[in-house]
Amino acid sequence: MENKFLSKLEKVLLPIGDKIGNQKHLAAISTGMMMTLSLIVVGSLFLILANPPINVDLVNPETQSIFLKFMLNWKKFAIENYAILTKPFNFTMGIVGLMTSFTIAYALSGNYNLNKSTSGLISMIIFLLVAAPIENNSIVMTYLGADGLFIAIILSLLTVEITMLIEKLDWKFKGEHIPPAVLSFMNALIPLLVNIIIIYGLSIAIFVYTGKDIPSLIMMILTPALTIGNNIWGYVAIVVFGNLLWLFGINGTSIIFPLVFSLGIANTGVNAELIKSGQESQMLMNLQMFRVAILGGAGNTIGLVILMMRSRSQQLKSIGKLSFIPGICGINEPVIFGTPIILNPILAIPFLFMPIVSLSLTYVAQKIDLISMGYIVDPSFAPFFIQGYLSSMDIRNLIFTIFIAVLSIIVYYPFFKIHEKHMLEIENSI
Repeated sequence: MENKFLSKLEKVLLPIGDKIGNQKHLAAISTGMMMTLSLIVVGSLFLILANPPINVDLVNPETQSIFLKFMLNWKKFAIENYAILTKPFNFTMGIVGLMTSFTIAYALSGNYNLNKSTSGLISMIIFLLVAAPIENNSIVMTYLGADGLFIAIILSLLTVEITMLIEKLDWKFKGEHIPPAVLSFMNALIPLLVNIIIIYGLSIAIFVYTGKDIPSLIMMILTPALTIGNNIWGYVAIVVFGNLLWLFGINGTSIIFPLVFSLGIANTGVNAELIKSGQESQMLMNLQMFRVAILGGAGNTIGLVILMMRSRSQQLKSIGKLSFIPGICGINEPVIFGTPIILNPILAIPFLFMPIVSLSLTYVAQKIDLISMGYIVDPSFAPFFIQGYLSSMDIRNLIFTIFIAVLSIIVYYPFFKIHEKHMLEIENSI
């Protein structure tokens, strides 16, 4: 039965995956993102280090427990040295958009037999001109990281296409008596200058007309005026919207975060006041729902990571092992960019579907009192099972989060097997 289902799924999805995988622009995006995987993994680890999984408000500072004393001291150290601890994150994951603008252009220009290093550098320069405005004599880094990934993808492809057009038009300096190194330098100036005139000129025109730079304008358009989040249907729609953006290289979580997180905090506070006064919690759309929405990261990918760790594909296995620690702490950029899930029609299905299932089950479980409604603001970046328990200090919630993780394995399994088969064919052909 399982083999028949997988076979039918393969017939539908693999041809689509092959077409996307062989398209030169999409292949360049995949290759370019893979090249930045080390930045993402290292950045994720330092972000976890800077955010110890403990809520100091729930722990007696006079505790005699050696473990809790260690955690409290770690938390104190992290707060006092947060800027130092997060610096590796800021200059790895925090500039992944900038680095990706180089790597994608580098990969695509190779397909066109252009100078890869020059193309990558041109893309980086254009990206900085468009996405890194200067305020008070300082570069604004807001869009140098994952928030600027979408614009980095677009600009890297566009700059290479403009460079390729210049190559076809044969706009070059020529001279038999000019040394090759000097000639190469002179000919690198033309595509850079044309890219600046076209793309940066367009950026200036947009700013003059709208008062916003291109990245800010894109985010403004994508960020919906969503006020529907206080019911399950609206909440699920918001989460699906955010995950859909991820599939196109846009950090969807950062876009929906202000709404879902603030809503979760507010409703968790209401529940806390009710518990404090001896009443029962009433707000279903509490912070616990947000934690479930990103259990294992956007798309509930913890199940996929576990499957990848045991994969026969060496690439998937390596990425799975690298992604596990960040994944249990809700950071899954390594698996999103490394697998990749972005522009992957096979893994896109469970990536969108699994959070709908997990949120719906959590809503019903709270409704029928199978688990407790969250009334405690648990620490961010704590392992998902710790957050599950701390949300209400109820062991049932801990068991439920583990159940959701197991369910994630089941949902991702058939799609993972198809993707694994595709990856094995690629690896065996090398």
